[in-house]
Amino acid sequence: MRVTVFASGSTGNCTLVQAGGERLLIDAGISLRRLTGFLAAEGLRPGDLSAVLITHEHGDHVSGLDMLTRKHGLRILAPRTVAARLRGALPATEDYIETIRAGESFMTGGAEVCAFHTLHDTDESVGYRIEEYGGSFGYCTDLGCLTDEVFEAMAGVELAVIESNYDERMLCDGYYPVYLKRRILSDHGHLSNEDAGRLAV
Repeated sequence: MRVTVFASGSTGNCTLVQAGGERLLIDAGISLRRLTGFLAAEGLRPGDLSAVLITHEHGDHVSGLDMLTRKHGLRILAPRTVAARLRGALPATEDYIETIRAGESFMTGGAEVCAFHTLHDTDESVGYRIEEYGGSFGYCTDLGCLTDEVFEAMAGVELAVIESNYDERMLCDGYYPVYLKRRILSDHGHLSNEDAGRLAV
């Protein structure tokens, strides 16, 4: 198993997971040009991707999806509500989207994938656990709090990408407007450094 984070943060999110003979992209929140450059460094092209797993429909996670689909017609896997939103907002994706259910595992090549619910300020948001023979990986970003489902899904993974967004005191003392601080701090906002540490151990 090989995991490469191409981009993370408010300007774009995109991670490549190579497992079980598959090349899975988690989110496509960067331009096709940037993605193509990152893939080239891995010896790959966009057409070599097996599928794109979407966590939720915020722009920093899907902004590159329309062009990627138009040019390469890739399989897109997303939870039901997210899939419906993408079909409406990005017509080019309609023929390529497959709906998945959180809590139900599925196979793609030799990789087993299971989405799990996360709490964020969208109607539906998920993380992913990906396993192959001899390896396991958990991906969990853009969540406001830790739930039993998150702990269970991430338990025992050998490698993890976990959001670590802010120090609470620094955020409260910082220059962000009050409404934004409240959004970040809420159970449907982002994960504090302290909570990220709890999940990591």
